[in-house]
Amino acid sequence: MSRPEPGDVCTVACVGTGVIGGGWVAYYLSRGFRVRAWDPAEDAEVRLRHLVDRAWPALTRLGTAPGASRDRLEVFDDLAEALAGAQLVQESVPEQLDLKRRLLAEVDLLADPDVVISSSTSGFGMSEMQVDCAHPGRTVVGHPFNPPYLIPLVEVVGGELTDPATVAWAAEFYRMAGKSVIVLDREVPGFVANRLQEALWREALHMVAEGEATVEQIDRSITEGPGLRWPIHGPMLTFHLAGGPGGMAHMLDHFGPSLKSPWTRLTAAELTPALRDAVVAGCDREAAGRTVDDLVSERDEGIIAVLGALGRL
Repeated sequence: MSRPEPGDVCTVACVGTGVIGGGWVAYYLSRGFRVRAWDPAEDAEVRLRHLVDRAWPALTRLGTAPGASRDRLEVFDDLAEALAGAQLVQESVPEQLDLKRRLLAEVDLLADPDVVISSSTSGFGMSEMQVDCAHPGRTVVGHPFNPPYLIPLVEVVGGELTDPATVAWAAEFYRMAGKSVIVLDREVPGFVANRLQEALWREALHMVAEGEATVEQIDRSITEGPGLRWPIHGPMLTFHLAGGPGGMAHMLDHFGPSLKSPWTRLTAAELTPALRDAVVAGCDREAAGRTVDDLVSERDEGIIAVLGALGRL
């Protein structure tokens, strides 16, 4: 089997079908692909089909591709069977380095030799995951943002042993599948979007731990504040506008000294039992009886509304 052109792919194997892997399954089905899925958990198929069913109304509103159908999903108990005939492998198993290394090496042995193997990892570099692969040149990271069936972003980057042609192929495949792709020039620990998100997360945990803000106040500070700007302009252009007619140059010259103000605590907060319980209790209060499924539906509807308002459906 020779590697198909990115636009000719019609069958994808999804290895690992948790929140991220299942989100990929739902997305690929909505784009008209046949999906062959594998996950070793006993209840994996039940959970996966529930996730797909839950996501389908939102995907239908976004607009599905010709041929899109939940009936194009097959779930297998045997990994080799799941990989048979796949033209791309999307790996999304838990973030455990030994597991990633072992499974990628197994997929590399079982998958057709020209198939690109893409990992959804959110924390590891491909260089540290591909070490046991017999054909590491075809391994690449395609890091999505949760939920993959709605958020357009995919960060694509290879490892030290990845063939540059694999990176280019994967980036084009994701673009043709409807994703917004960032191709990283080199491996970045934690990737770009996660690094930015984690900085905010660390600050939030510190404020809860110090009694400076509640979970509810932190969430409202974003949803009613800077979060309203970010769908239009990211943090860099947002600060560019904060400089007025002088733009970013004025912003940096005028506010640059404040970057050394002792506001931030960008080290990780110690996750004490008290902090854990405070964050969990705060989320329960904020959810106010809404189940996770309820919140997922609320989130999905909101994302669709934002994308529609911005003309990005």
